[in-house]
Amino acid sequence: MARLTRFFDPFIGFLVGTVVLASLLPARGAWADRVDVLADIGIVLLFFIHGAKLSRRNLIDGGRNLRLQLAVLACTFLVFPVLGLALSSLPMLSASLATGFLFLALLPSTVQSSIALTAIARGNVAAAVCSATFSNFAGIFITPLLVGLLLGGAGELSIMASVQKIVLNLLLPFLAGHLLRPLVGDFIARHMAGAPSGAGEAPLPAAQR
Repeated sequence: MARLTRFFDPFIGFLVGTVVLASLLPARGAWADRVDVLADIGIVLLFFIHGAKLSRRNLIDGGRNLRLQLAVLACTFLVFPVLGLALSSLPMLSASLATGFLFLALLPSTVQSSIALTAIARGNVAAAVCSATFSNFAGIFITPLLVGLLLGGAGELSIMASVQKIVLNLLLPFLAGHLLRPLVGDFIARHMAGAPSGAGEAPLPAAQR
């Protein structure tokens, strides 16, 4: 079993299984609203935990890594749109499917997936939090422009609603977890010792928190 998890992380299996389950049994009506609430709760908990795990030094270093941040923005809003254009031009795709692939390529990644996959790969979670947040804020303005340019229509997006959701679901839980790090950081580190943290975070002396 350990050899299997070395090559195939259980999170990926759960992620694929969730997609398959949602395809076979999509949530509709009142259940769709409940699933949305559960998803928001999961995102809030994820960012609270990462806020409590990451030291302030790692966060500052991650935000200051301009080369990484610019590389992420370039991949998100240059490389993937070009790949989306190439994919949407394939002759075997229907018009609606080609449009769907192109639209998907114009969107920034979901923040929770960016953080979770970076943690699984044992990468720099602090930098991933910063870059994913930056790219999603930029996407509020850039994605509608790209949609209008490449799909020939105006990209309709409620900017204030998007900003409010990012602040409430991502930034505030993350800041709350980080501010409470002296109280809950050691507890989370002990109970998640076997989980990939990606930033090498261990319980720190109070002076380093």
